[in-house]
Amino acid sequence: MKPRKLHSSILSRALSRALSSSTATTTSPQCGSAFPLKTVTVANFEPSLTELRHHVRSSDFVAIDLEMTGVTSSPWRDSFEFDRSDVRYLKVRDSASRFAVVQFGVCPFRWDHSIQSFVAYPYNFFVFPRQELAGFGPCNEFLCQTTSMDFLARYQFDFNACIHEGISYLSREQEREAIRSLNSTHDSEWSDISKLNDVRDAPSVNMADILFTARMKDKFSEWRDGLLQEQNQSGQIQGTRKDSKQQFQEMFFKTHPALKLDGFTSRQLKLIQLVVKKHFKDLSYFNVNNEVSGSQQIVVYTDSEDELNLLLKEVKEENHRAKEAKIQSAVGFRHVIDLLSSEQKLIVGHNCFLDIAHVYSKFIGPLPGTPEEFVASVNKCFPHIADTKILMNTNFMLQERMKKSKKSLAAAFTMFCPQIAGGSKSTELVSPSHVKVNVEVDDSRSSSWNPGGKHEAGYDAFMTGCIFAQLCNDLGVDFKLHESSKQLAFNEKLRKYINHLYLSWMHGDIIDLNTGDKVANSTPSYNLKRRYPKIMFENIVIIWGFPSNIKAGEVRECISKAFGLTAIVSVYHLDATAVFVQFSKTELVSDFLLLKESLERSNGPISVLHPLAKLLEGGNTCAANYDTYKEICGSPLSETLFADQANKVSMKWKTKLIENKISLSSEEHESSCLHDNANDVALNLVEKIKPNKIDQLRNDQSRGQASPSEIEESCVAEANL
Repeated sequence: MKPRKLHSSILSRALSRALSSSTATTTSPQCGSAFPLKTVTVANFEPSLTELRHHVRSSDFVAIDLEMTGVTSSPWRDSFEFDRSDVRYLKVRDSASRFAVVQFGVCPFRWDHSIQSFVAYPYNFFVFPRQELAGFGPCNEFLCQTTSMDFLARYQFDFNACIHEGISYLSREQEREAIRSLNSTHDSEWSDISKLNDVRDAPSVNMADILFTARMKDKFSEWRDGLLQEQNQSGQIQGTRKDSKQQFQEMFFKTHPALKLDGFTSRQLKLIQLVVKKHFKDLSYFNVNNEVSGSQQIVVYTDSEDELNLLLKEVKEENHRAKEAKIQSAVGFRHVIDLLSSEQKLIVGHNCFLDIAHVYSKFIGPLPGTPEEFVASVNKCFPHIADTKILMNTNFMLQERMKKSKKSLAAAFTMFCPQIAGGSKSTELVSPSHVKVNVEVDDSRSSSWNPGGKHEAGYDAFMTGCIFAQLCNDLGVDFKLHESSKQLAFNEKLRKYINHLYLSWMHGDIIDLNTGDKVANSTPSYNLKRRYPKIMFENIVIIWGFPSNIKAGEVRECISKAFGLTAIVSVYHLDATAVFVQFSKTELVSDFLLLKESLERSNGPISVLHPLAKLLEGGNTCAANYDTYKEICGSPLSETLFADQANKVSMKWKTKLIENKISLSSEEHESSCLHDNANDVALNLVEKIKPNKIDQLRNDQSRGQASPSEIEESCVAEANL
């Protein structure tokens, strides 16, 4: 099922109604509340951040885990064996850009020499992409994949806590853009205070506007005249007063008499600005930002232009400071990411390439277009990353231990850390070879507990860190020798695994974050077998838009009849509307594309009798080489079916030919010879096919299905093509 795109506000209302009882179920003991875990929301974010900063700085490594609203936006964006590494990255980029992070687990681990044990500090942050700044911040819509939402609900995810109390954020790029916008506004003296630049001297368009404008003029005249009269009579102005409708409140603004405006529409406020500008030289309209009371609209009386200019300068600086503070407040959860980046700790994840892509997309900036650019940027922010999946599957000794076990995080946790996974039930079963881990939350340390809730980001981060600590121990890493936390990333026994991540775990593609290169000799795990022979991407054609009743076997049959039984290595369905076809030779790609083009342009009988006629039936069949597939995957659009996606990407052509290999005799004959050469290629291709067709007709004749005249007519028809 295609993921649904939901606006944040709509999702908030819908899930709040549908899941109003979820808060009660998530706090039950069997769901993991007995495990000592620090849950962080907006309410306790600031003090929790202060605590976390201390724990991260003293840690040896930090484990992370994320919970998202989905993984793939369309079935054809899943990871396939025919996906090249750069295409796999584009699919990961699409996922990280479209789905939201709703929970972020952070768990620093520190080796305590005094007790010869690790101490873990698990934090579970609820995160929600709420826009705290108008026009800046997270996208106000994201996709939800039904299977992922059902998965979260099955494991008692607290949707209410996420939506109502989740911590918002700004990425670094969004913060820079907000600051640039603030500075450009600050350069305009009146834009953020008086708002007079937005007012036009246009006449009122209806009777209501005319009457309102007249009433406002009378009101401000009466108020100003009263101020002058009071000033003349007593030398001072009386205290604050409100009118009967509570729309005007007399007050002092920085020692100046003022009227605070309440209960007016945006249209009425614009009319008030126009009245003040046109009729009162000693009155000024101000839009003031206050951290406590927010935005206020006031009309202020000043005695002179110099006095007004001083007031403008003072208010402008205050507004600027208030907006800067608001931007800093809106940074929100990204402070955690900045902390991990600035401390340059070893970050540990489990099959975490998608997690790192989400971290970059949500908290750094838009994901780059190529994997090379991505890894270079990630390496600057997080120079040391370790993936427990790499450690488990690139070391023969550890592979042997995992042979008969599932590959999930929970299964690995039970396999490598049975004494920790069992909690208080296994405290007496601790083996000397097992790493000990204590948990500390709010200065309370514990060495036994009930198992936590799987797929809760904070607990998953804890499991990830425990697995990493145990794997390091199994590899012979001696934690007693690492007095400096940064030394762990440079340990000789770990160094070759650092910054190696699975771009695709299922297909064994490992990428080196230091260089952006695919790691040499990286093969799938021992139990993963390739479904197809070695893939040669330059030999691949992607075909889509063919009749829906045609299956992969029929595609192979059609093409094999035209190019020979050995022409095709494999055919693989991308979805119901598209297939990959891998040819045995690279030149067959251009031959196929040229022949297809020629047949579609021809109206002769050969186009109907040709073996490819079934594949081209309907006139909607498209074909292209592998690079075009990459272009389609890189599009920000995402249709459910690949054929619809290709059409949405504005593919106006029906066949995208690779570079024409026909050499021309000279440049001056290029335009005149182009058409003839193309026809020659098509004729040559037909010549290759003719013997097969003639043999078929002769075989039909021997079975009484074709006459000599039919064979002759077929040869004439093919020759005339």
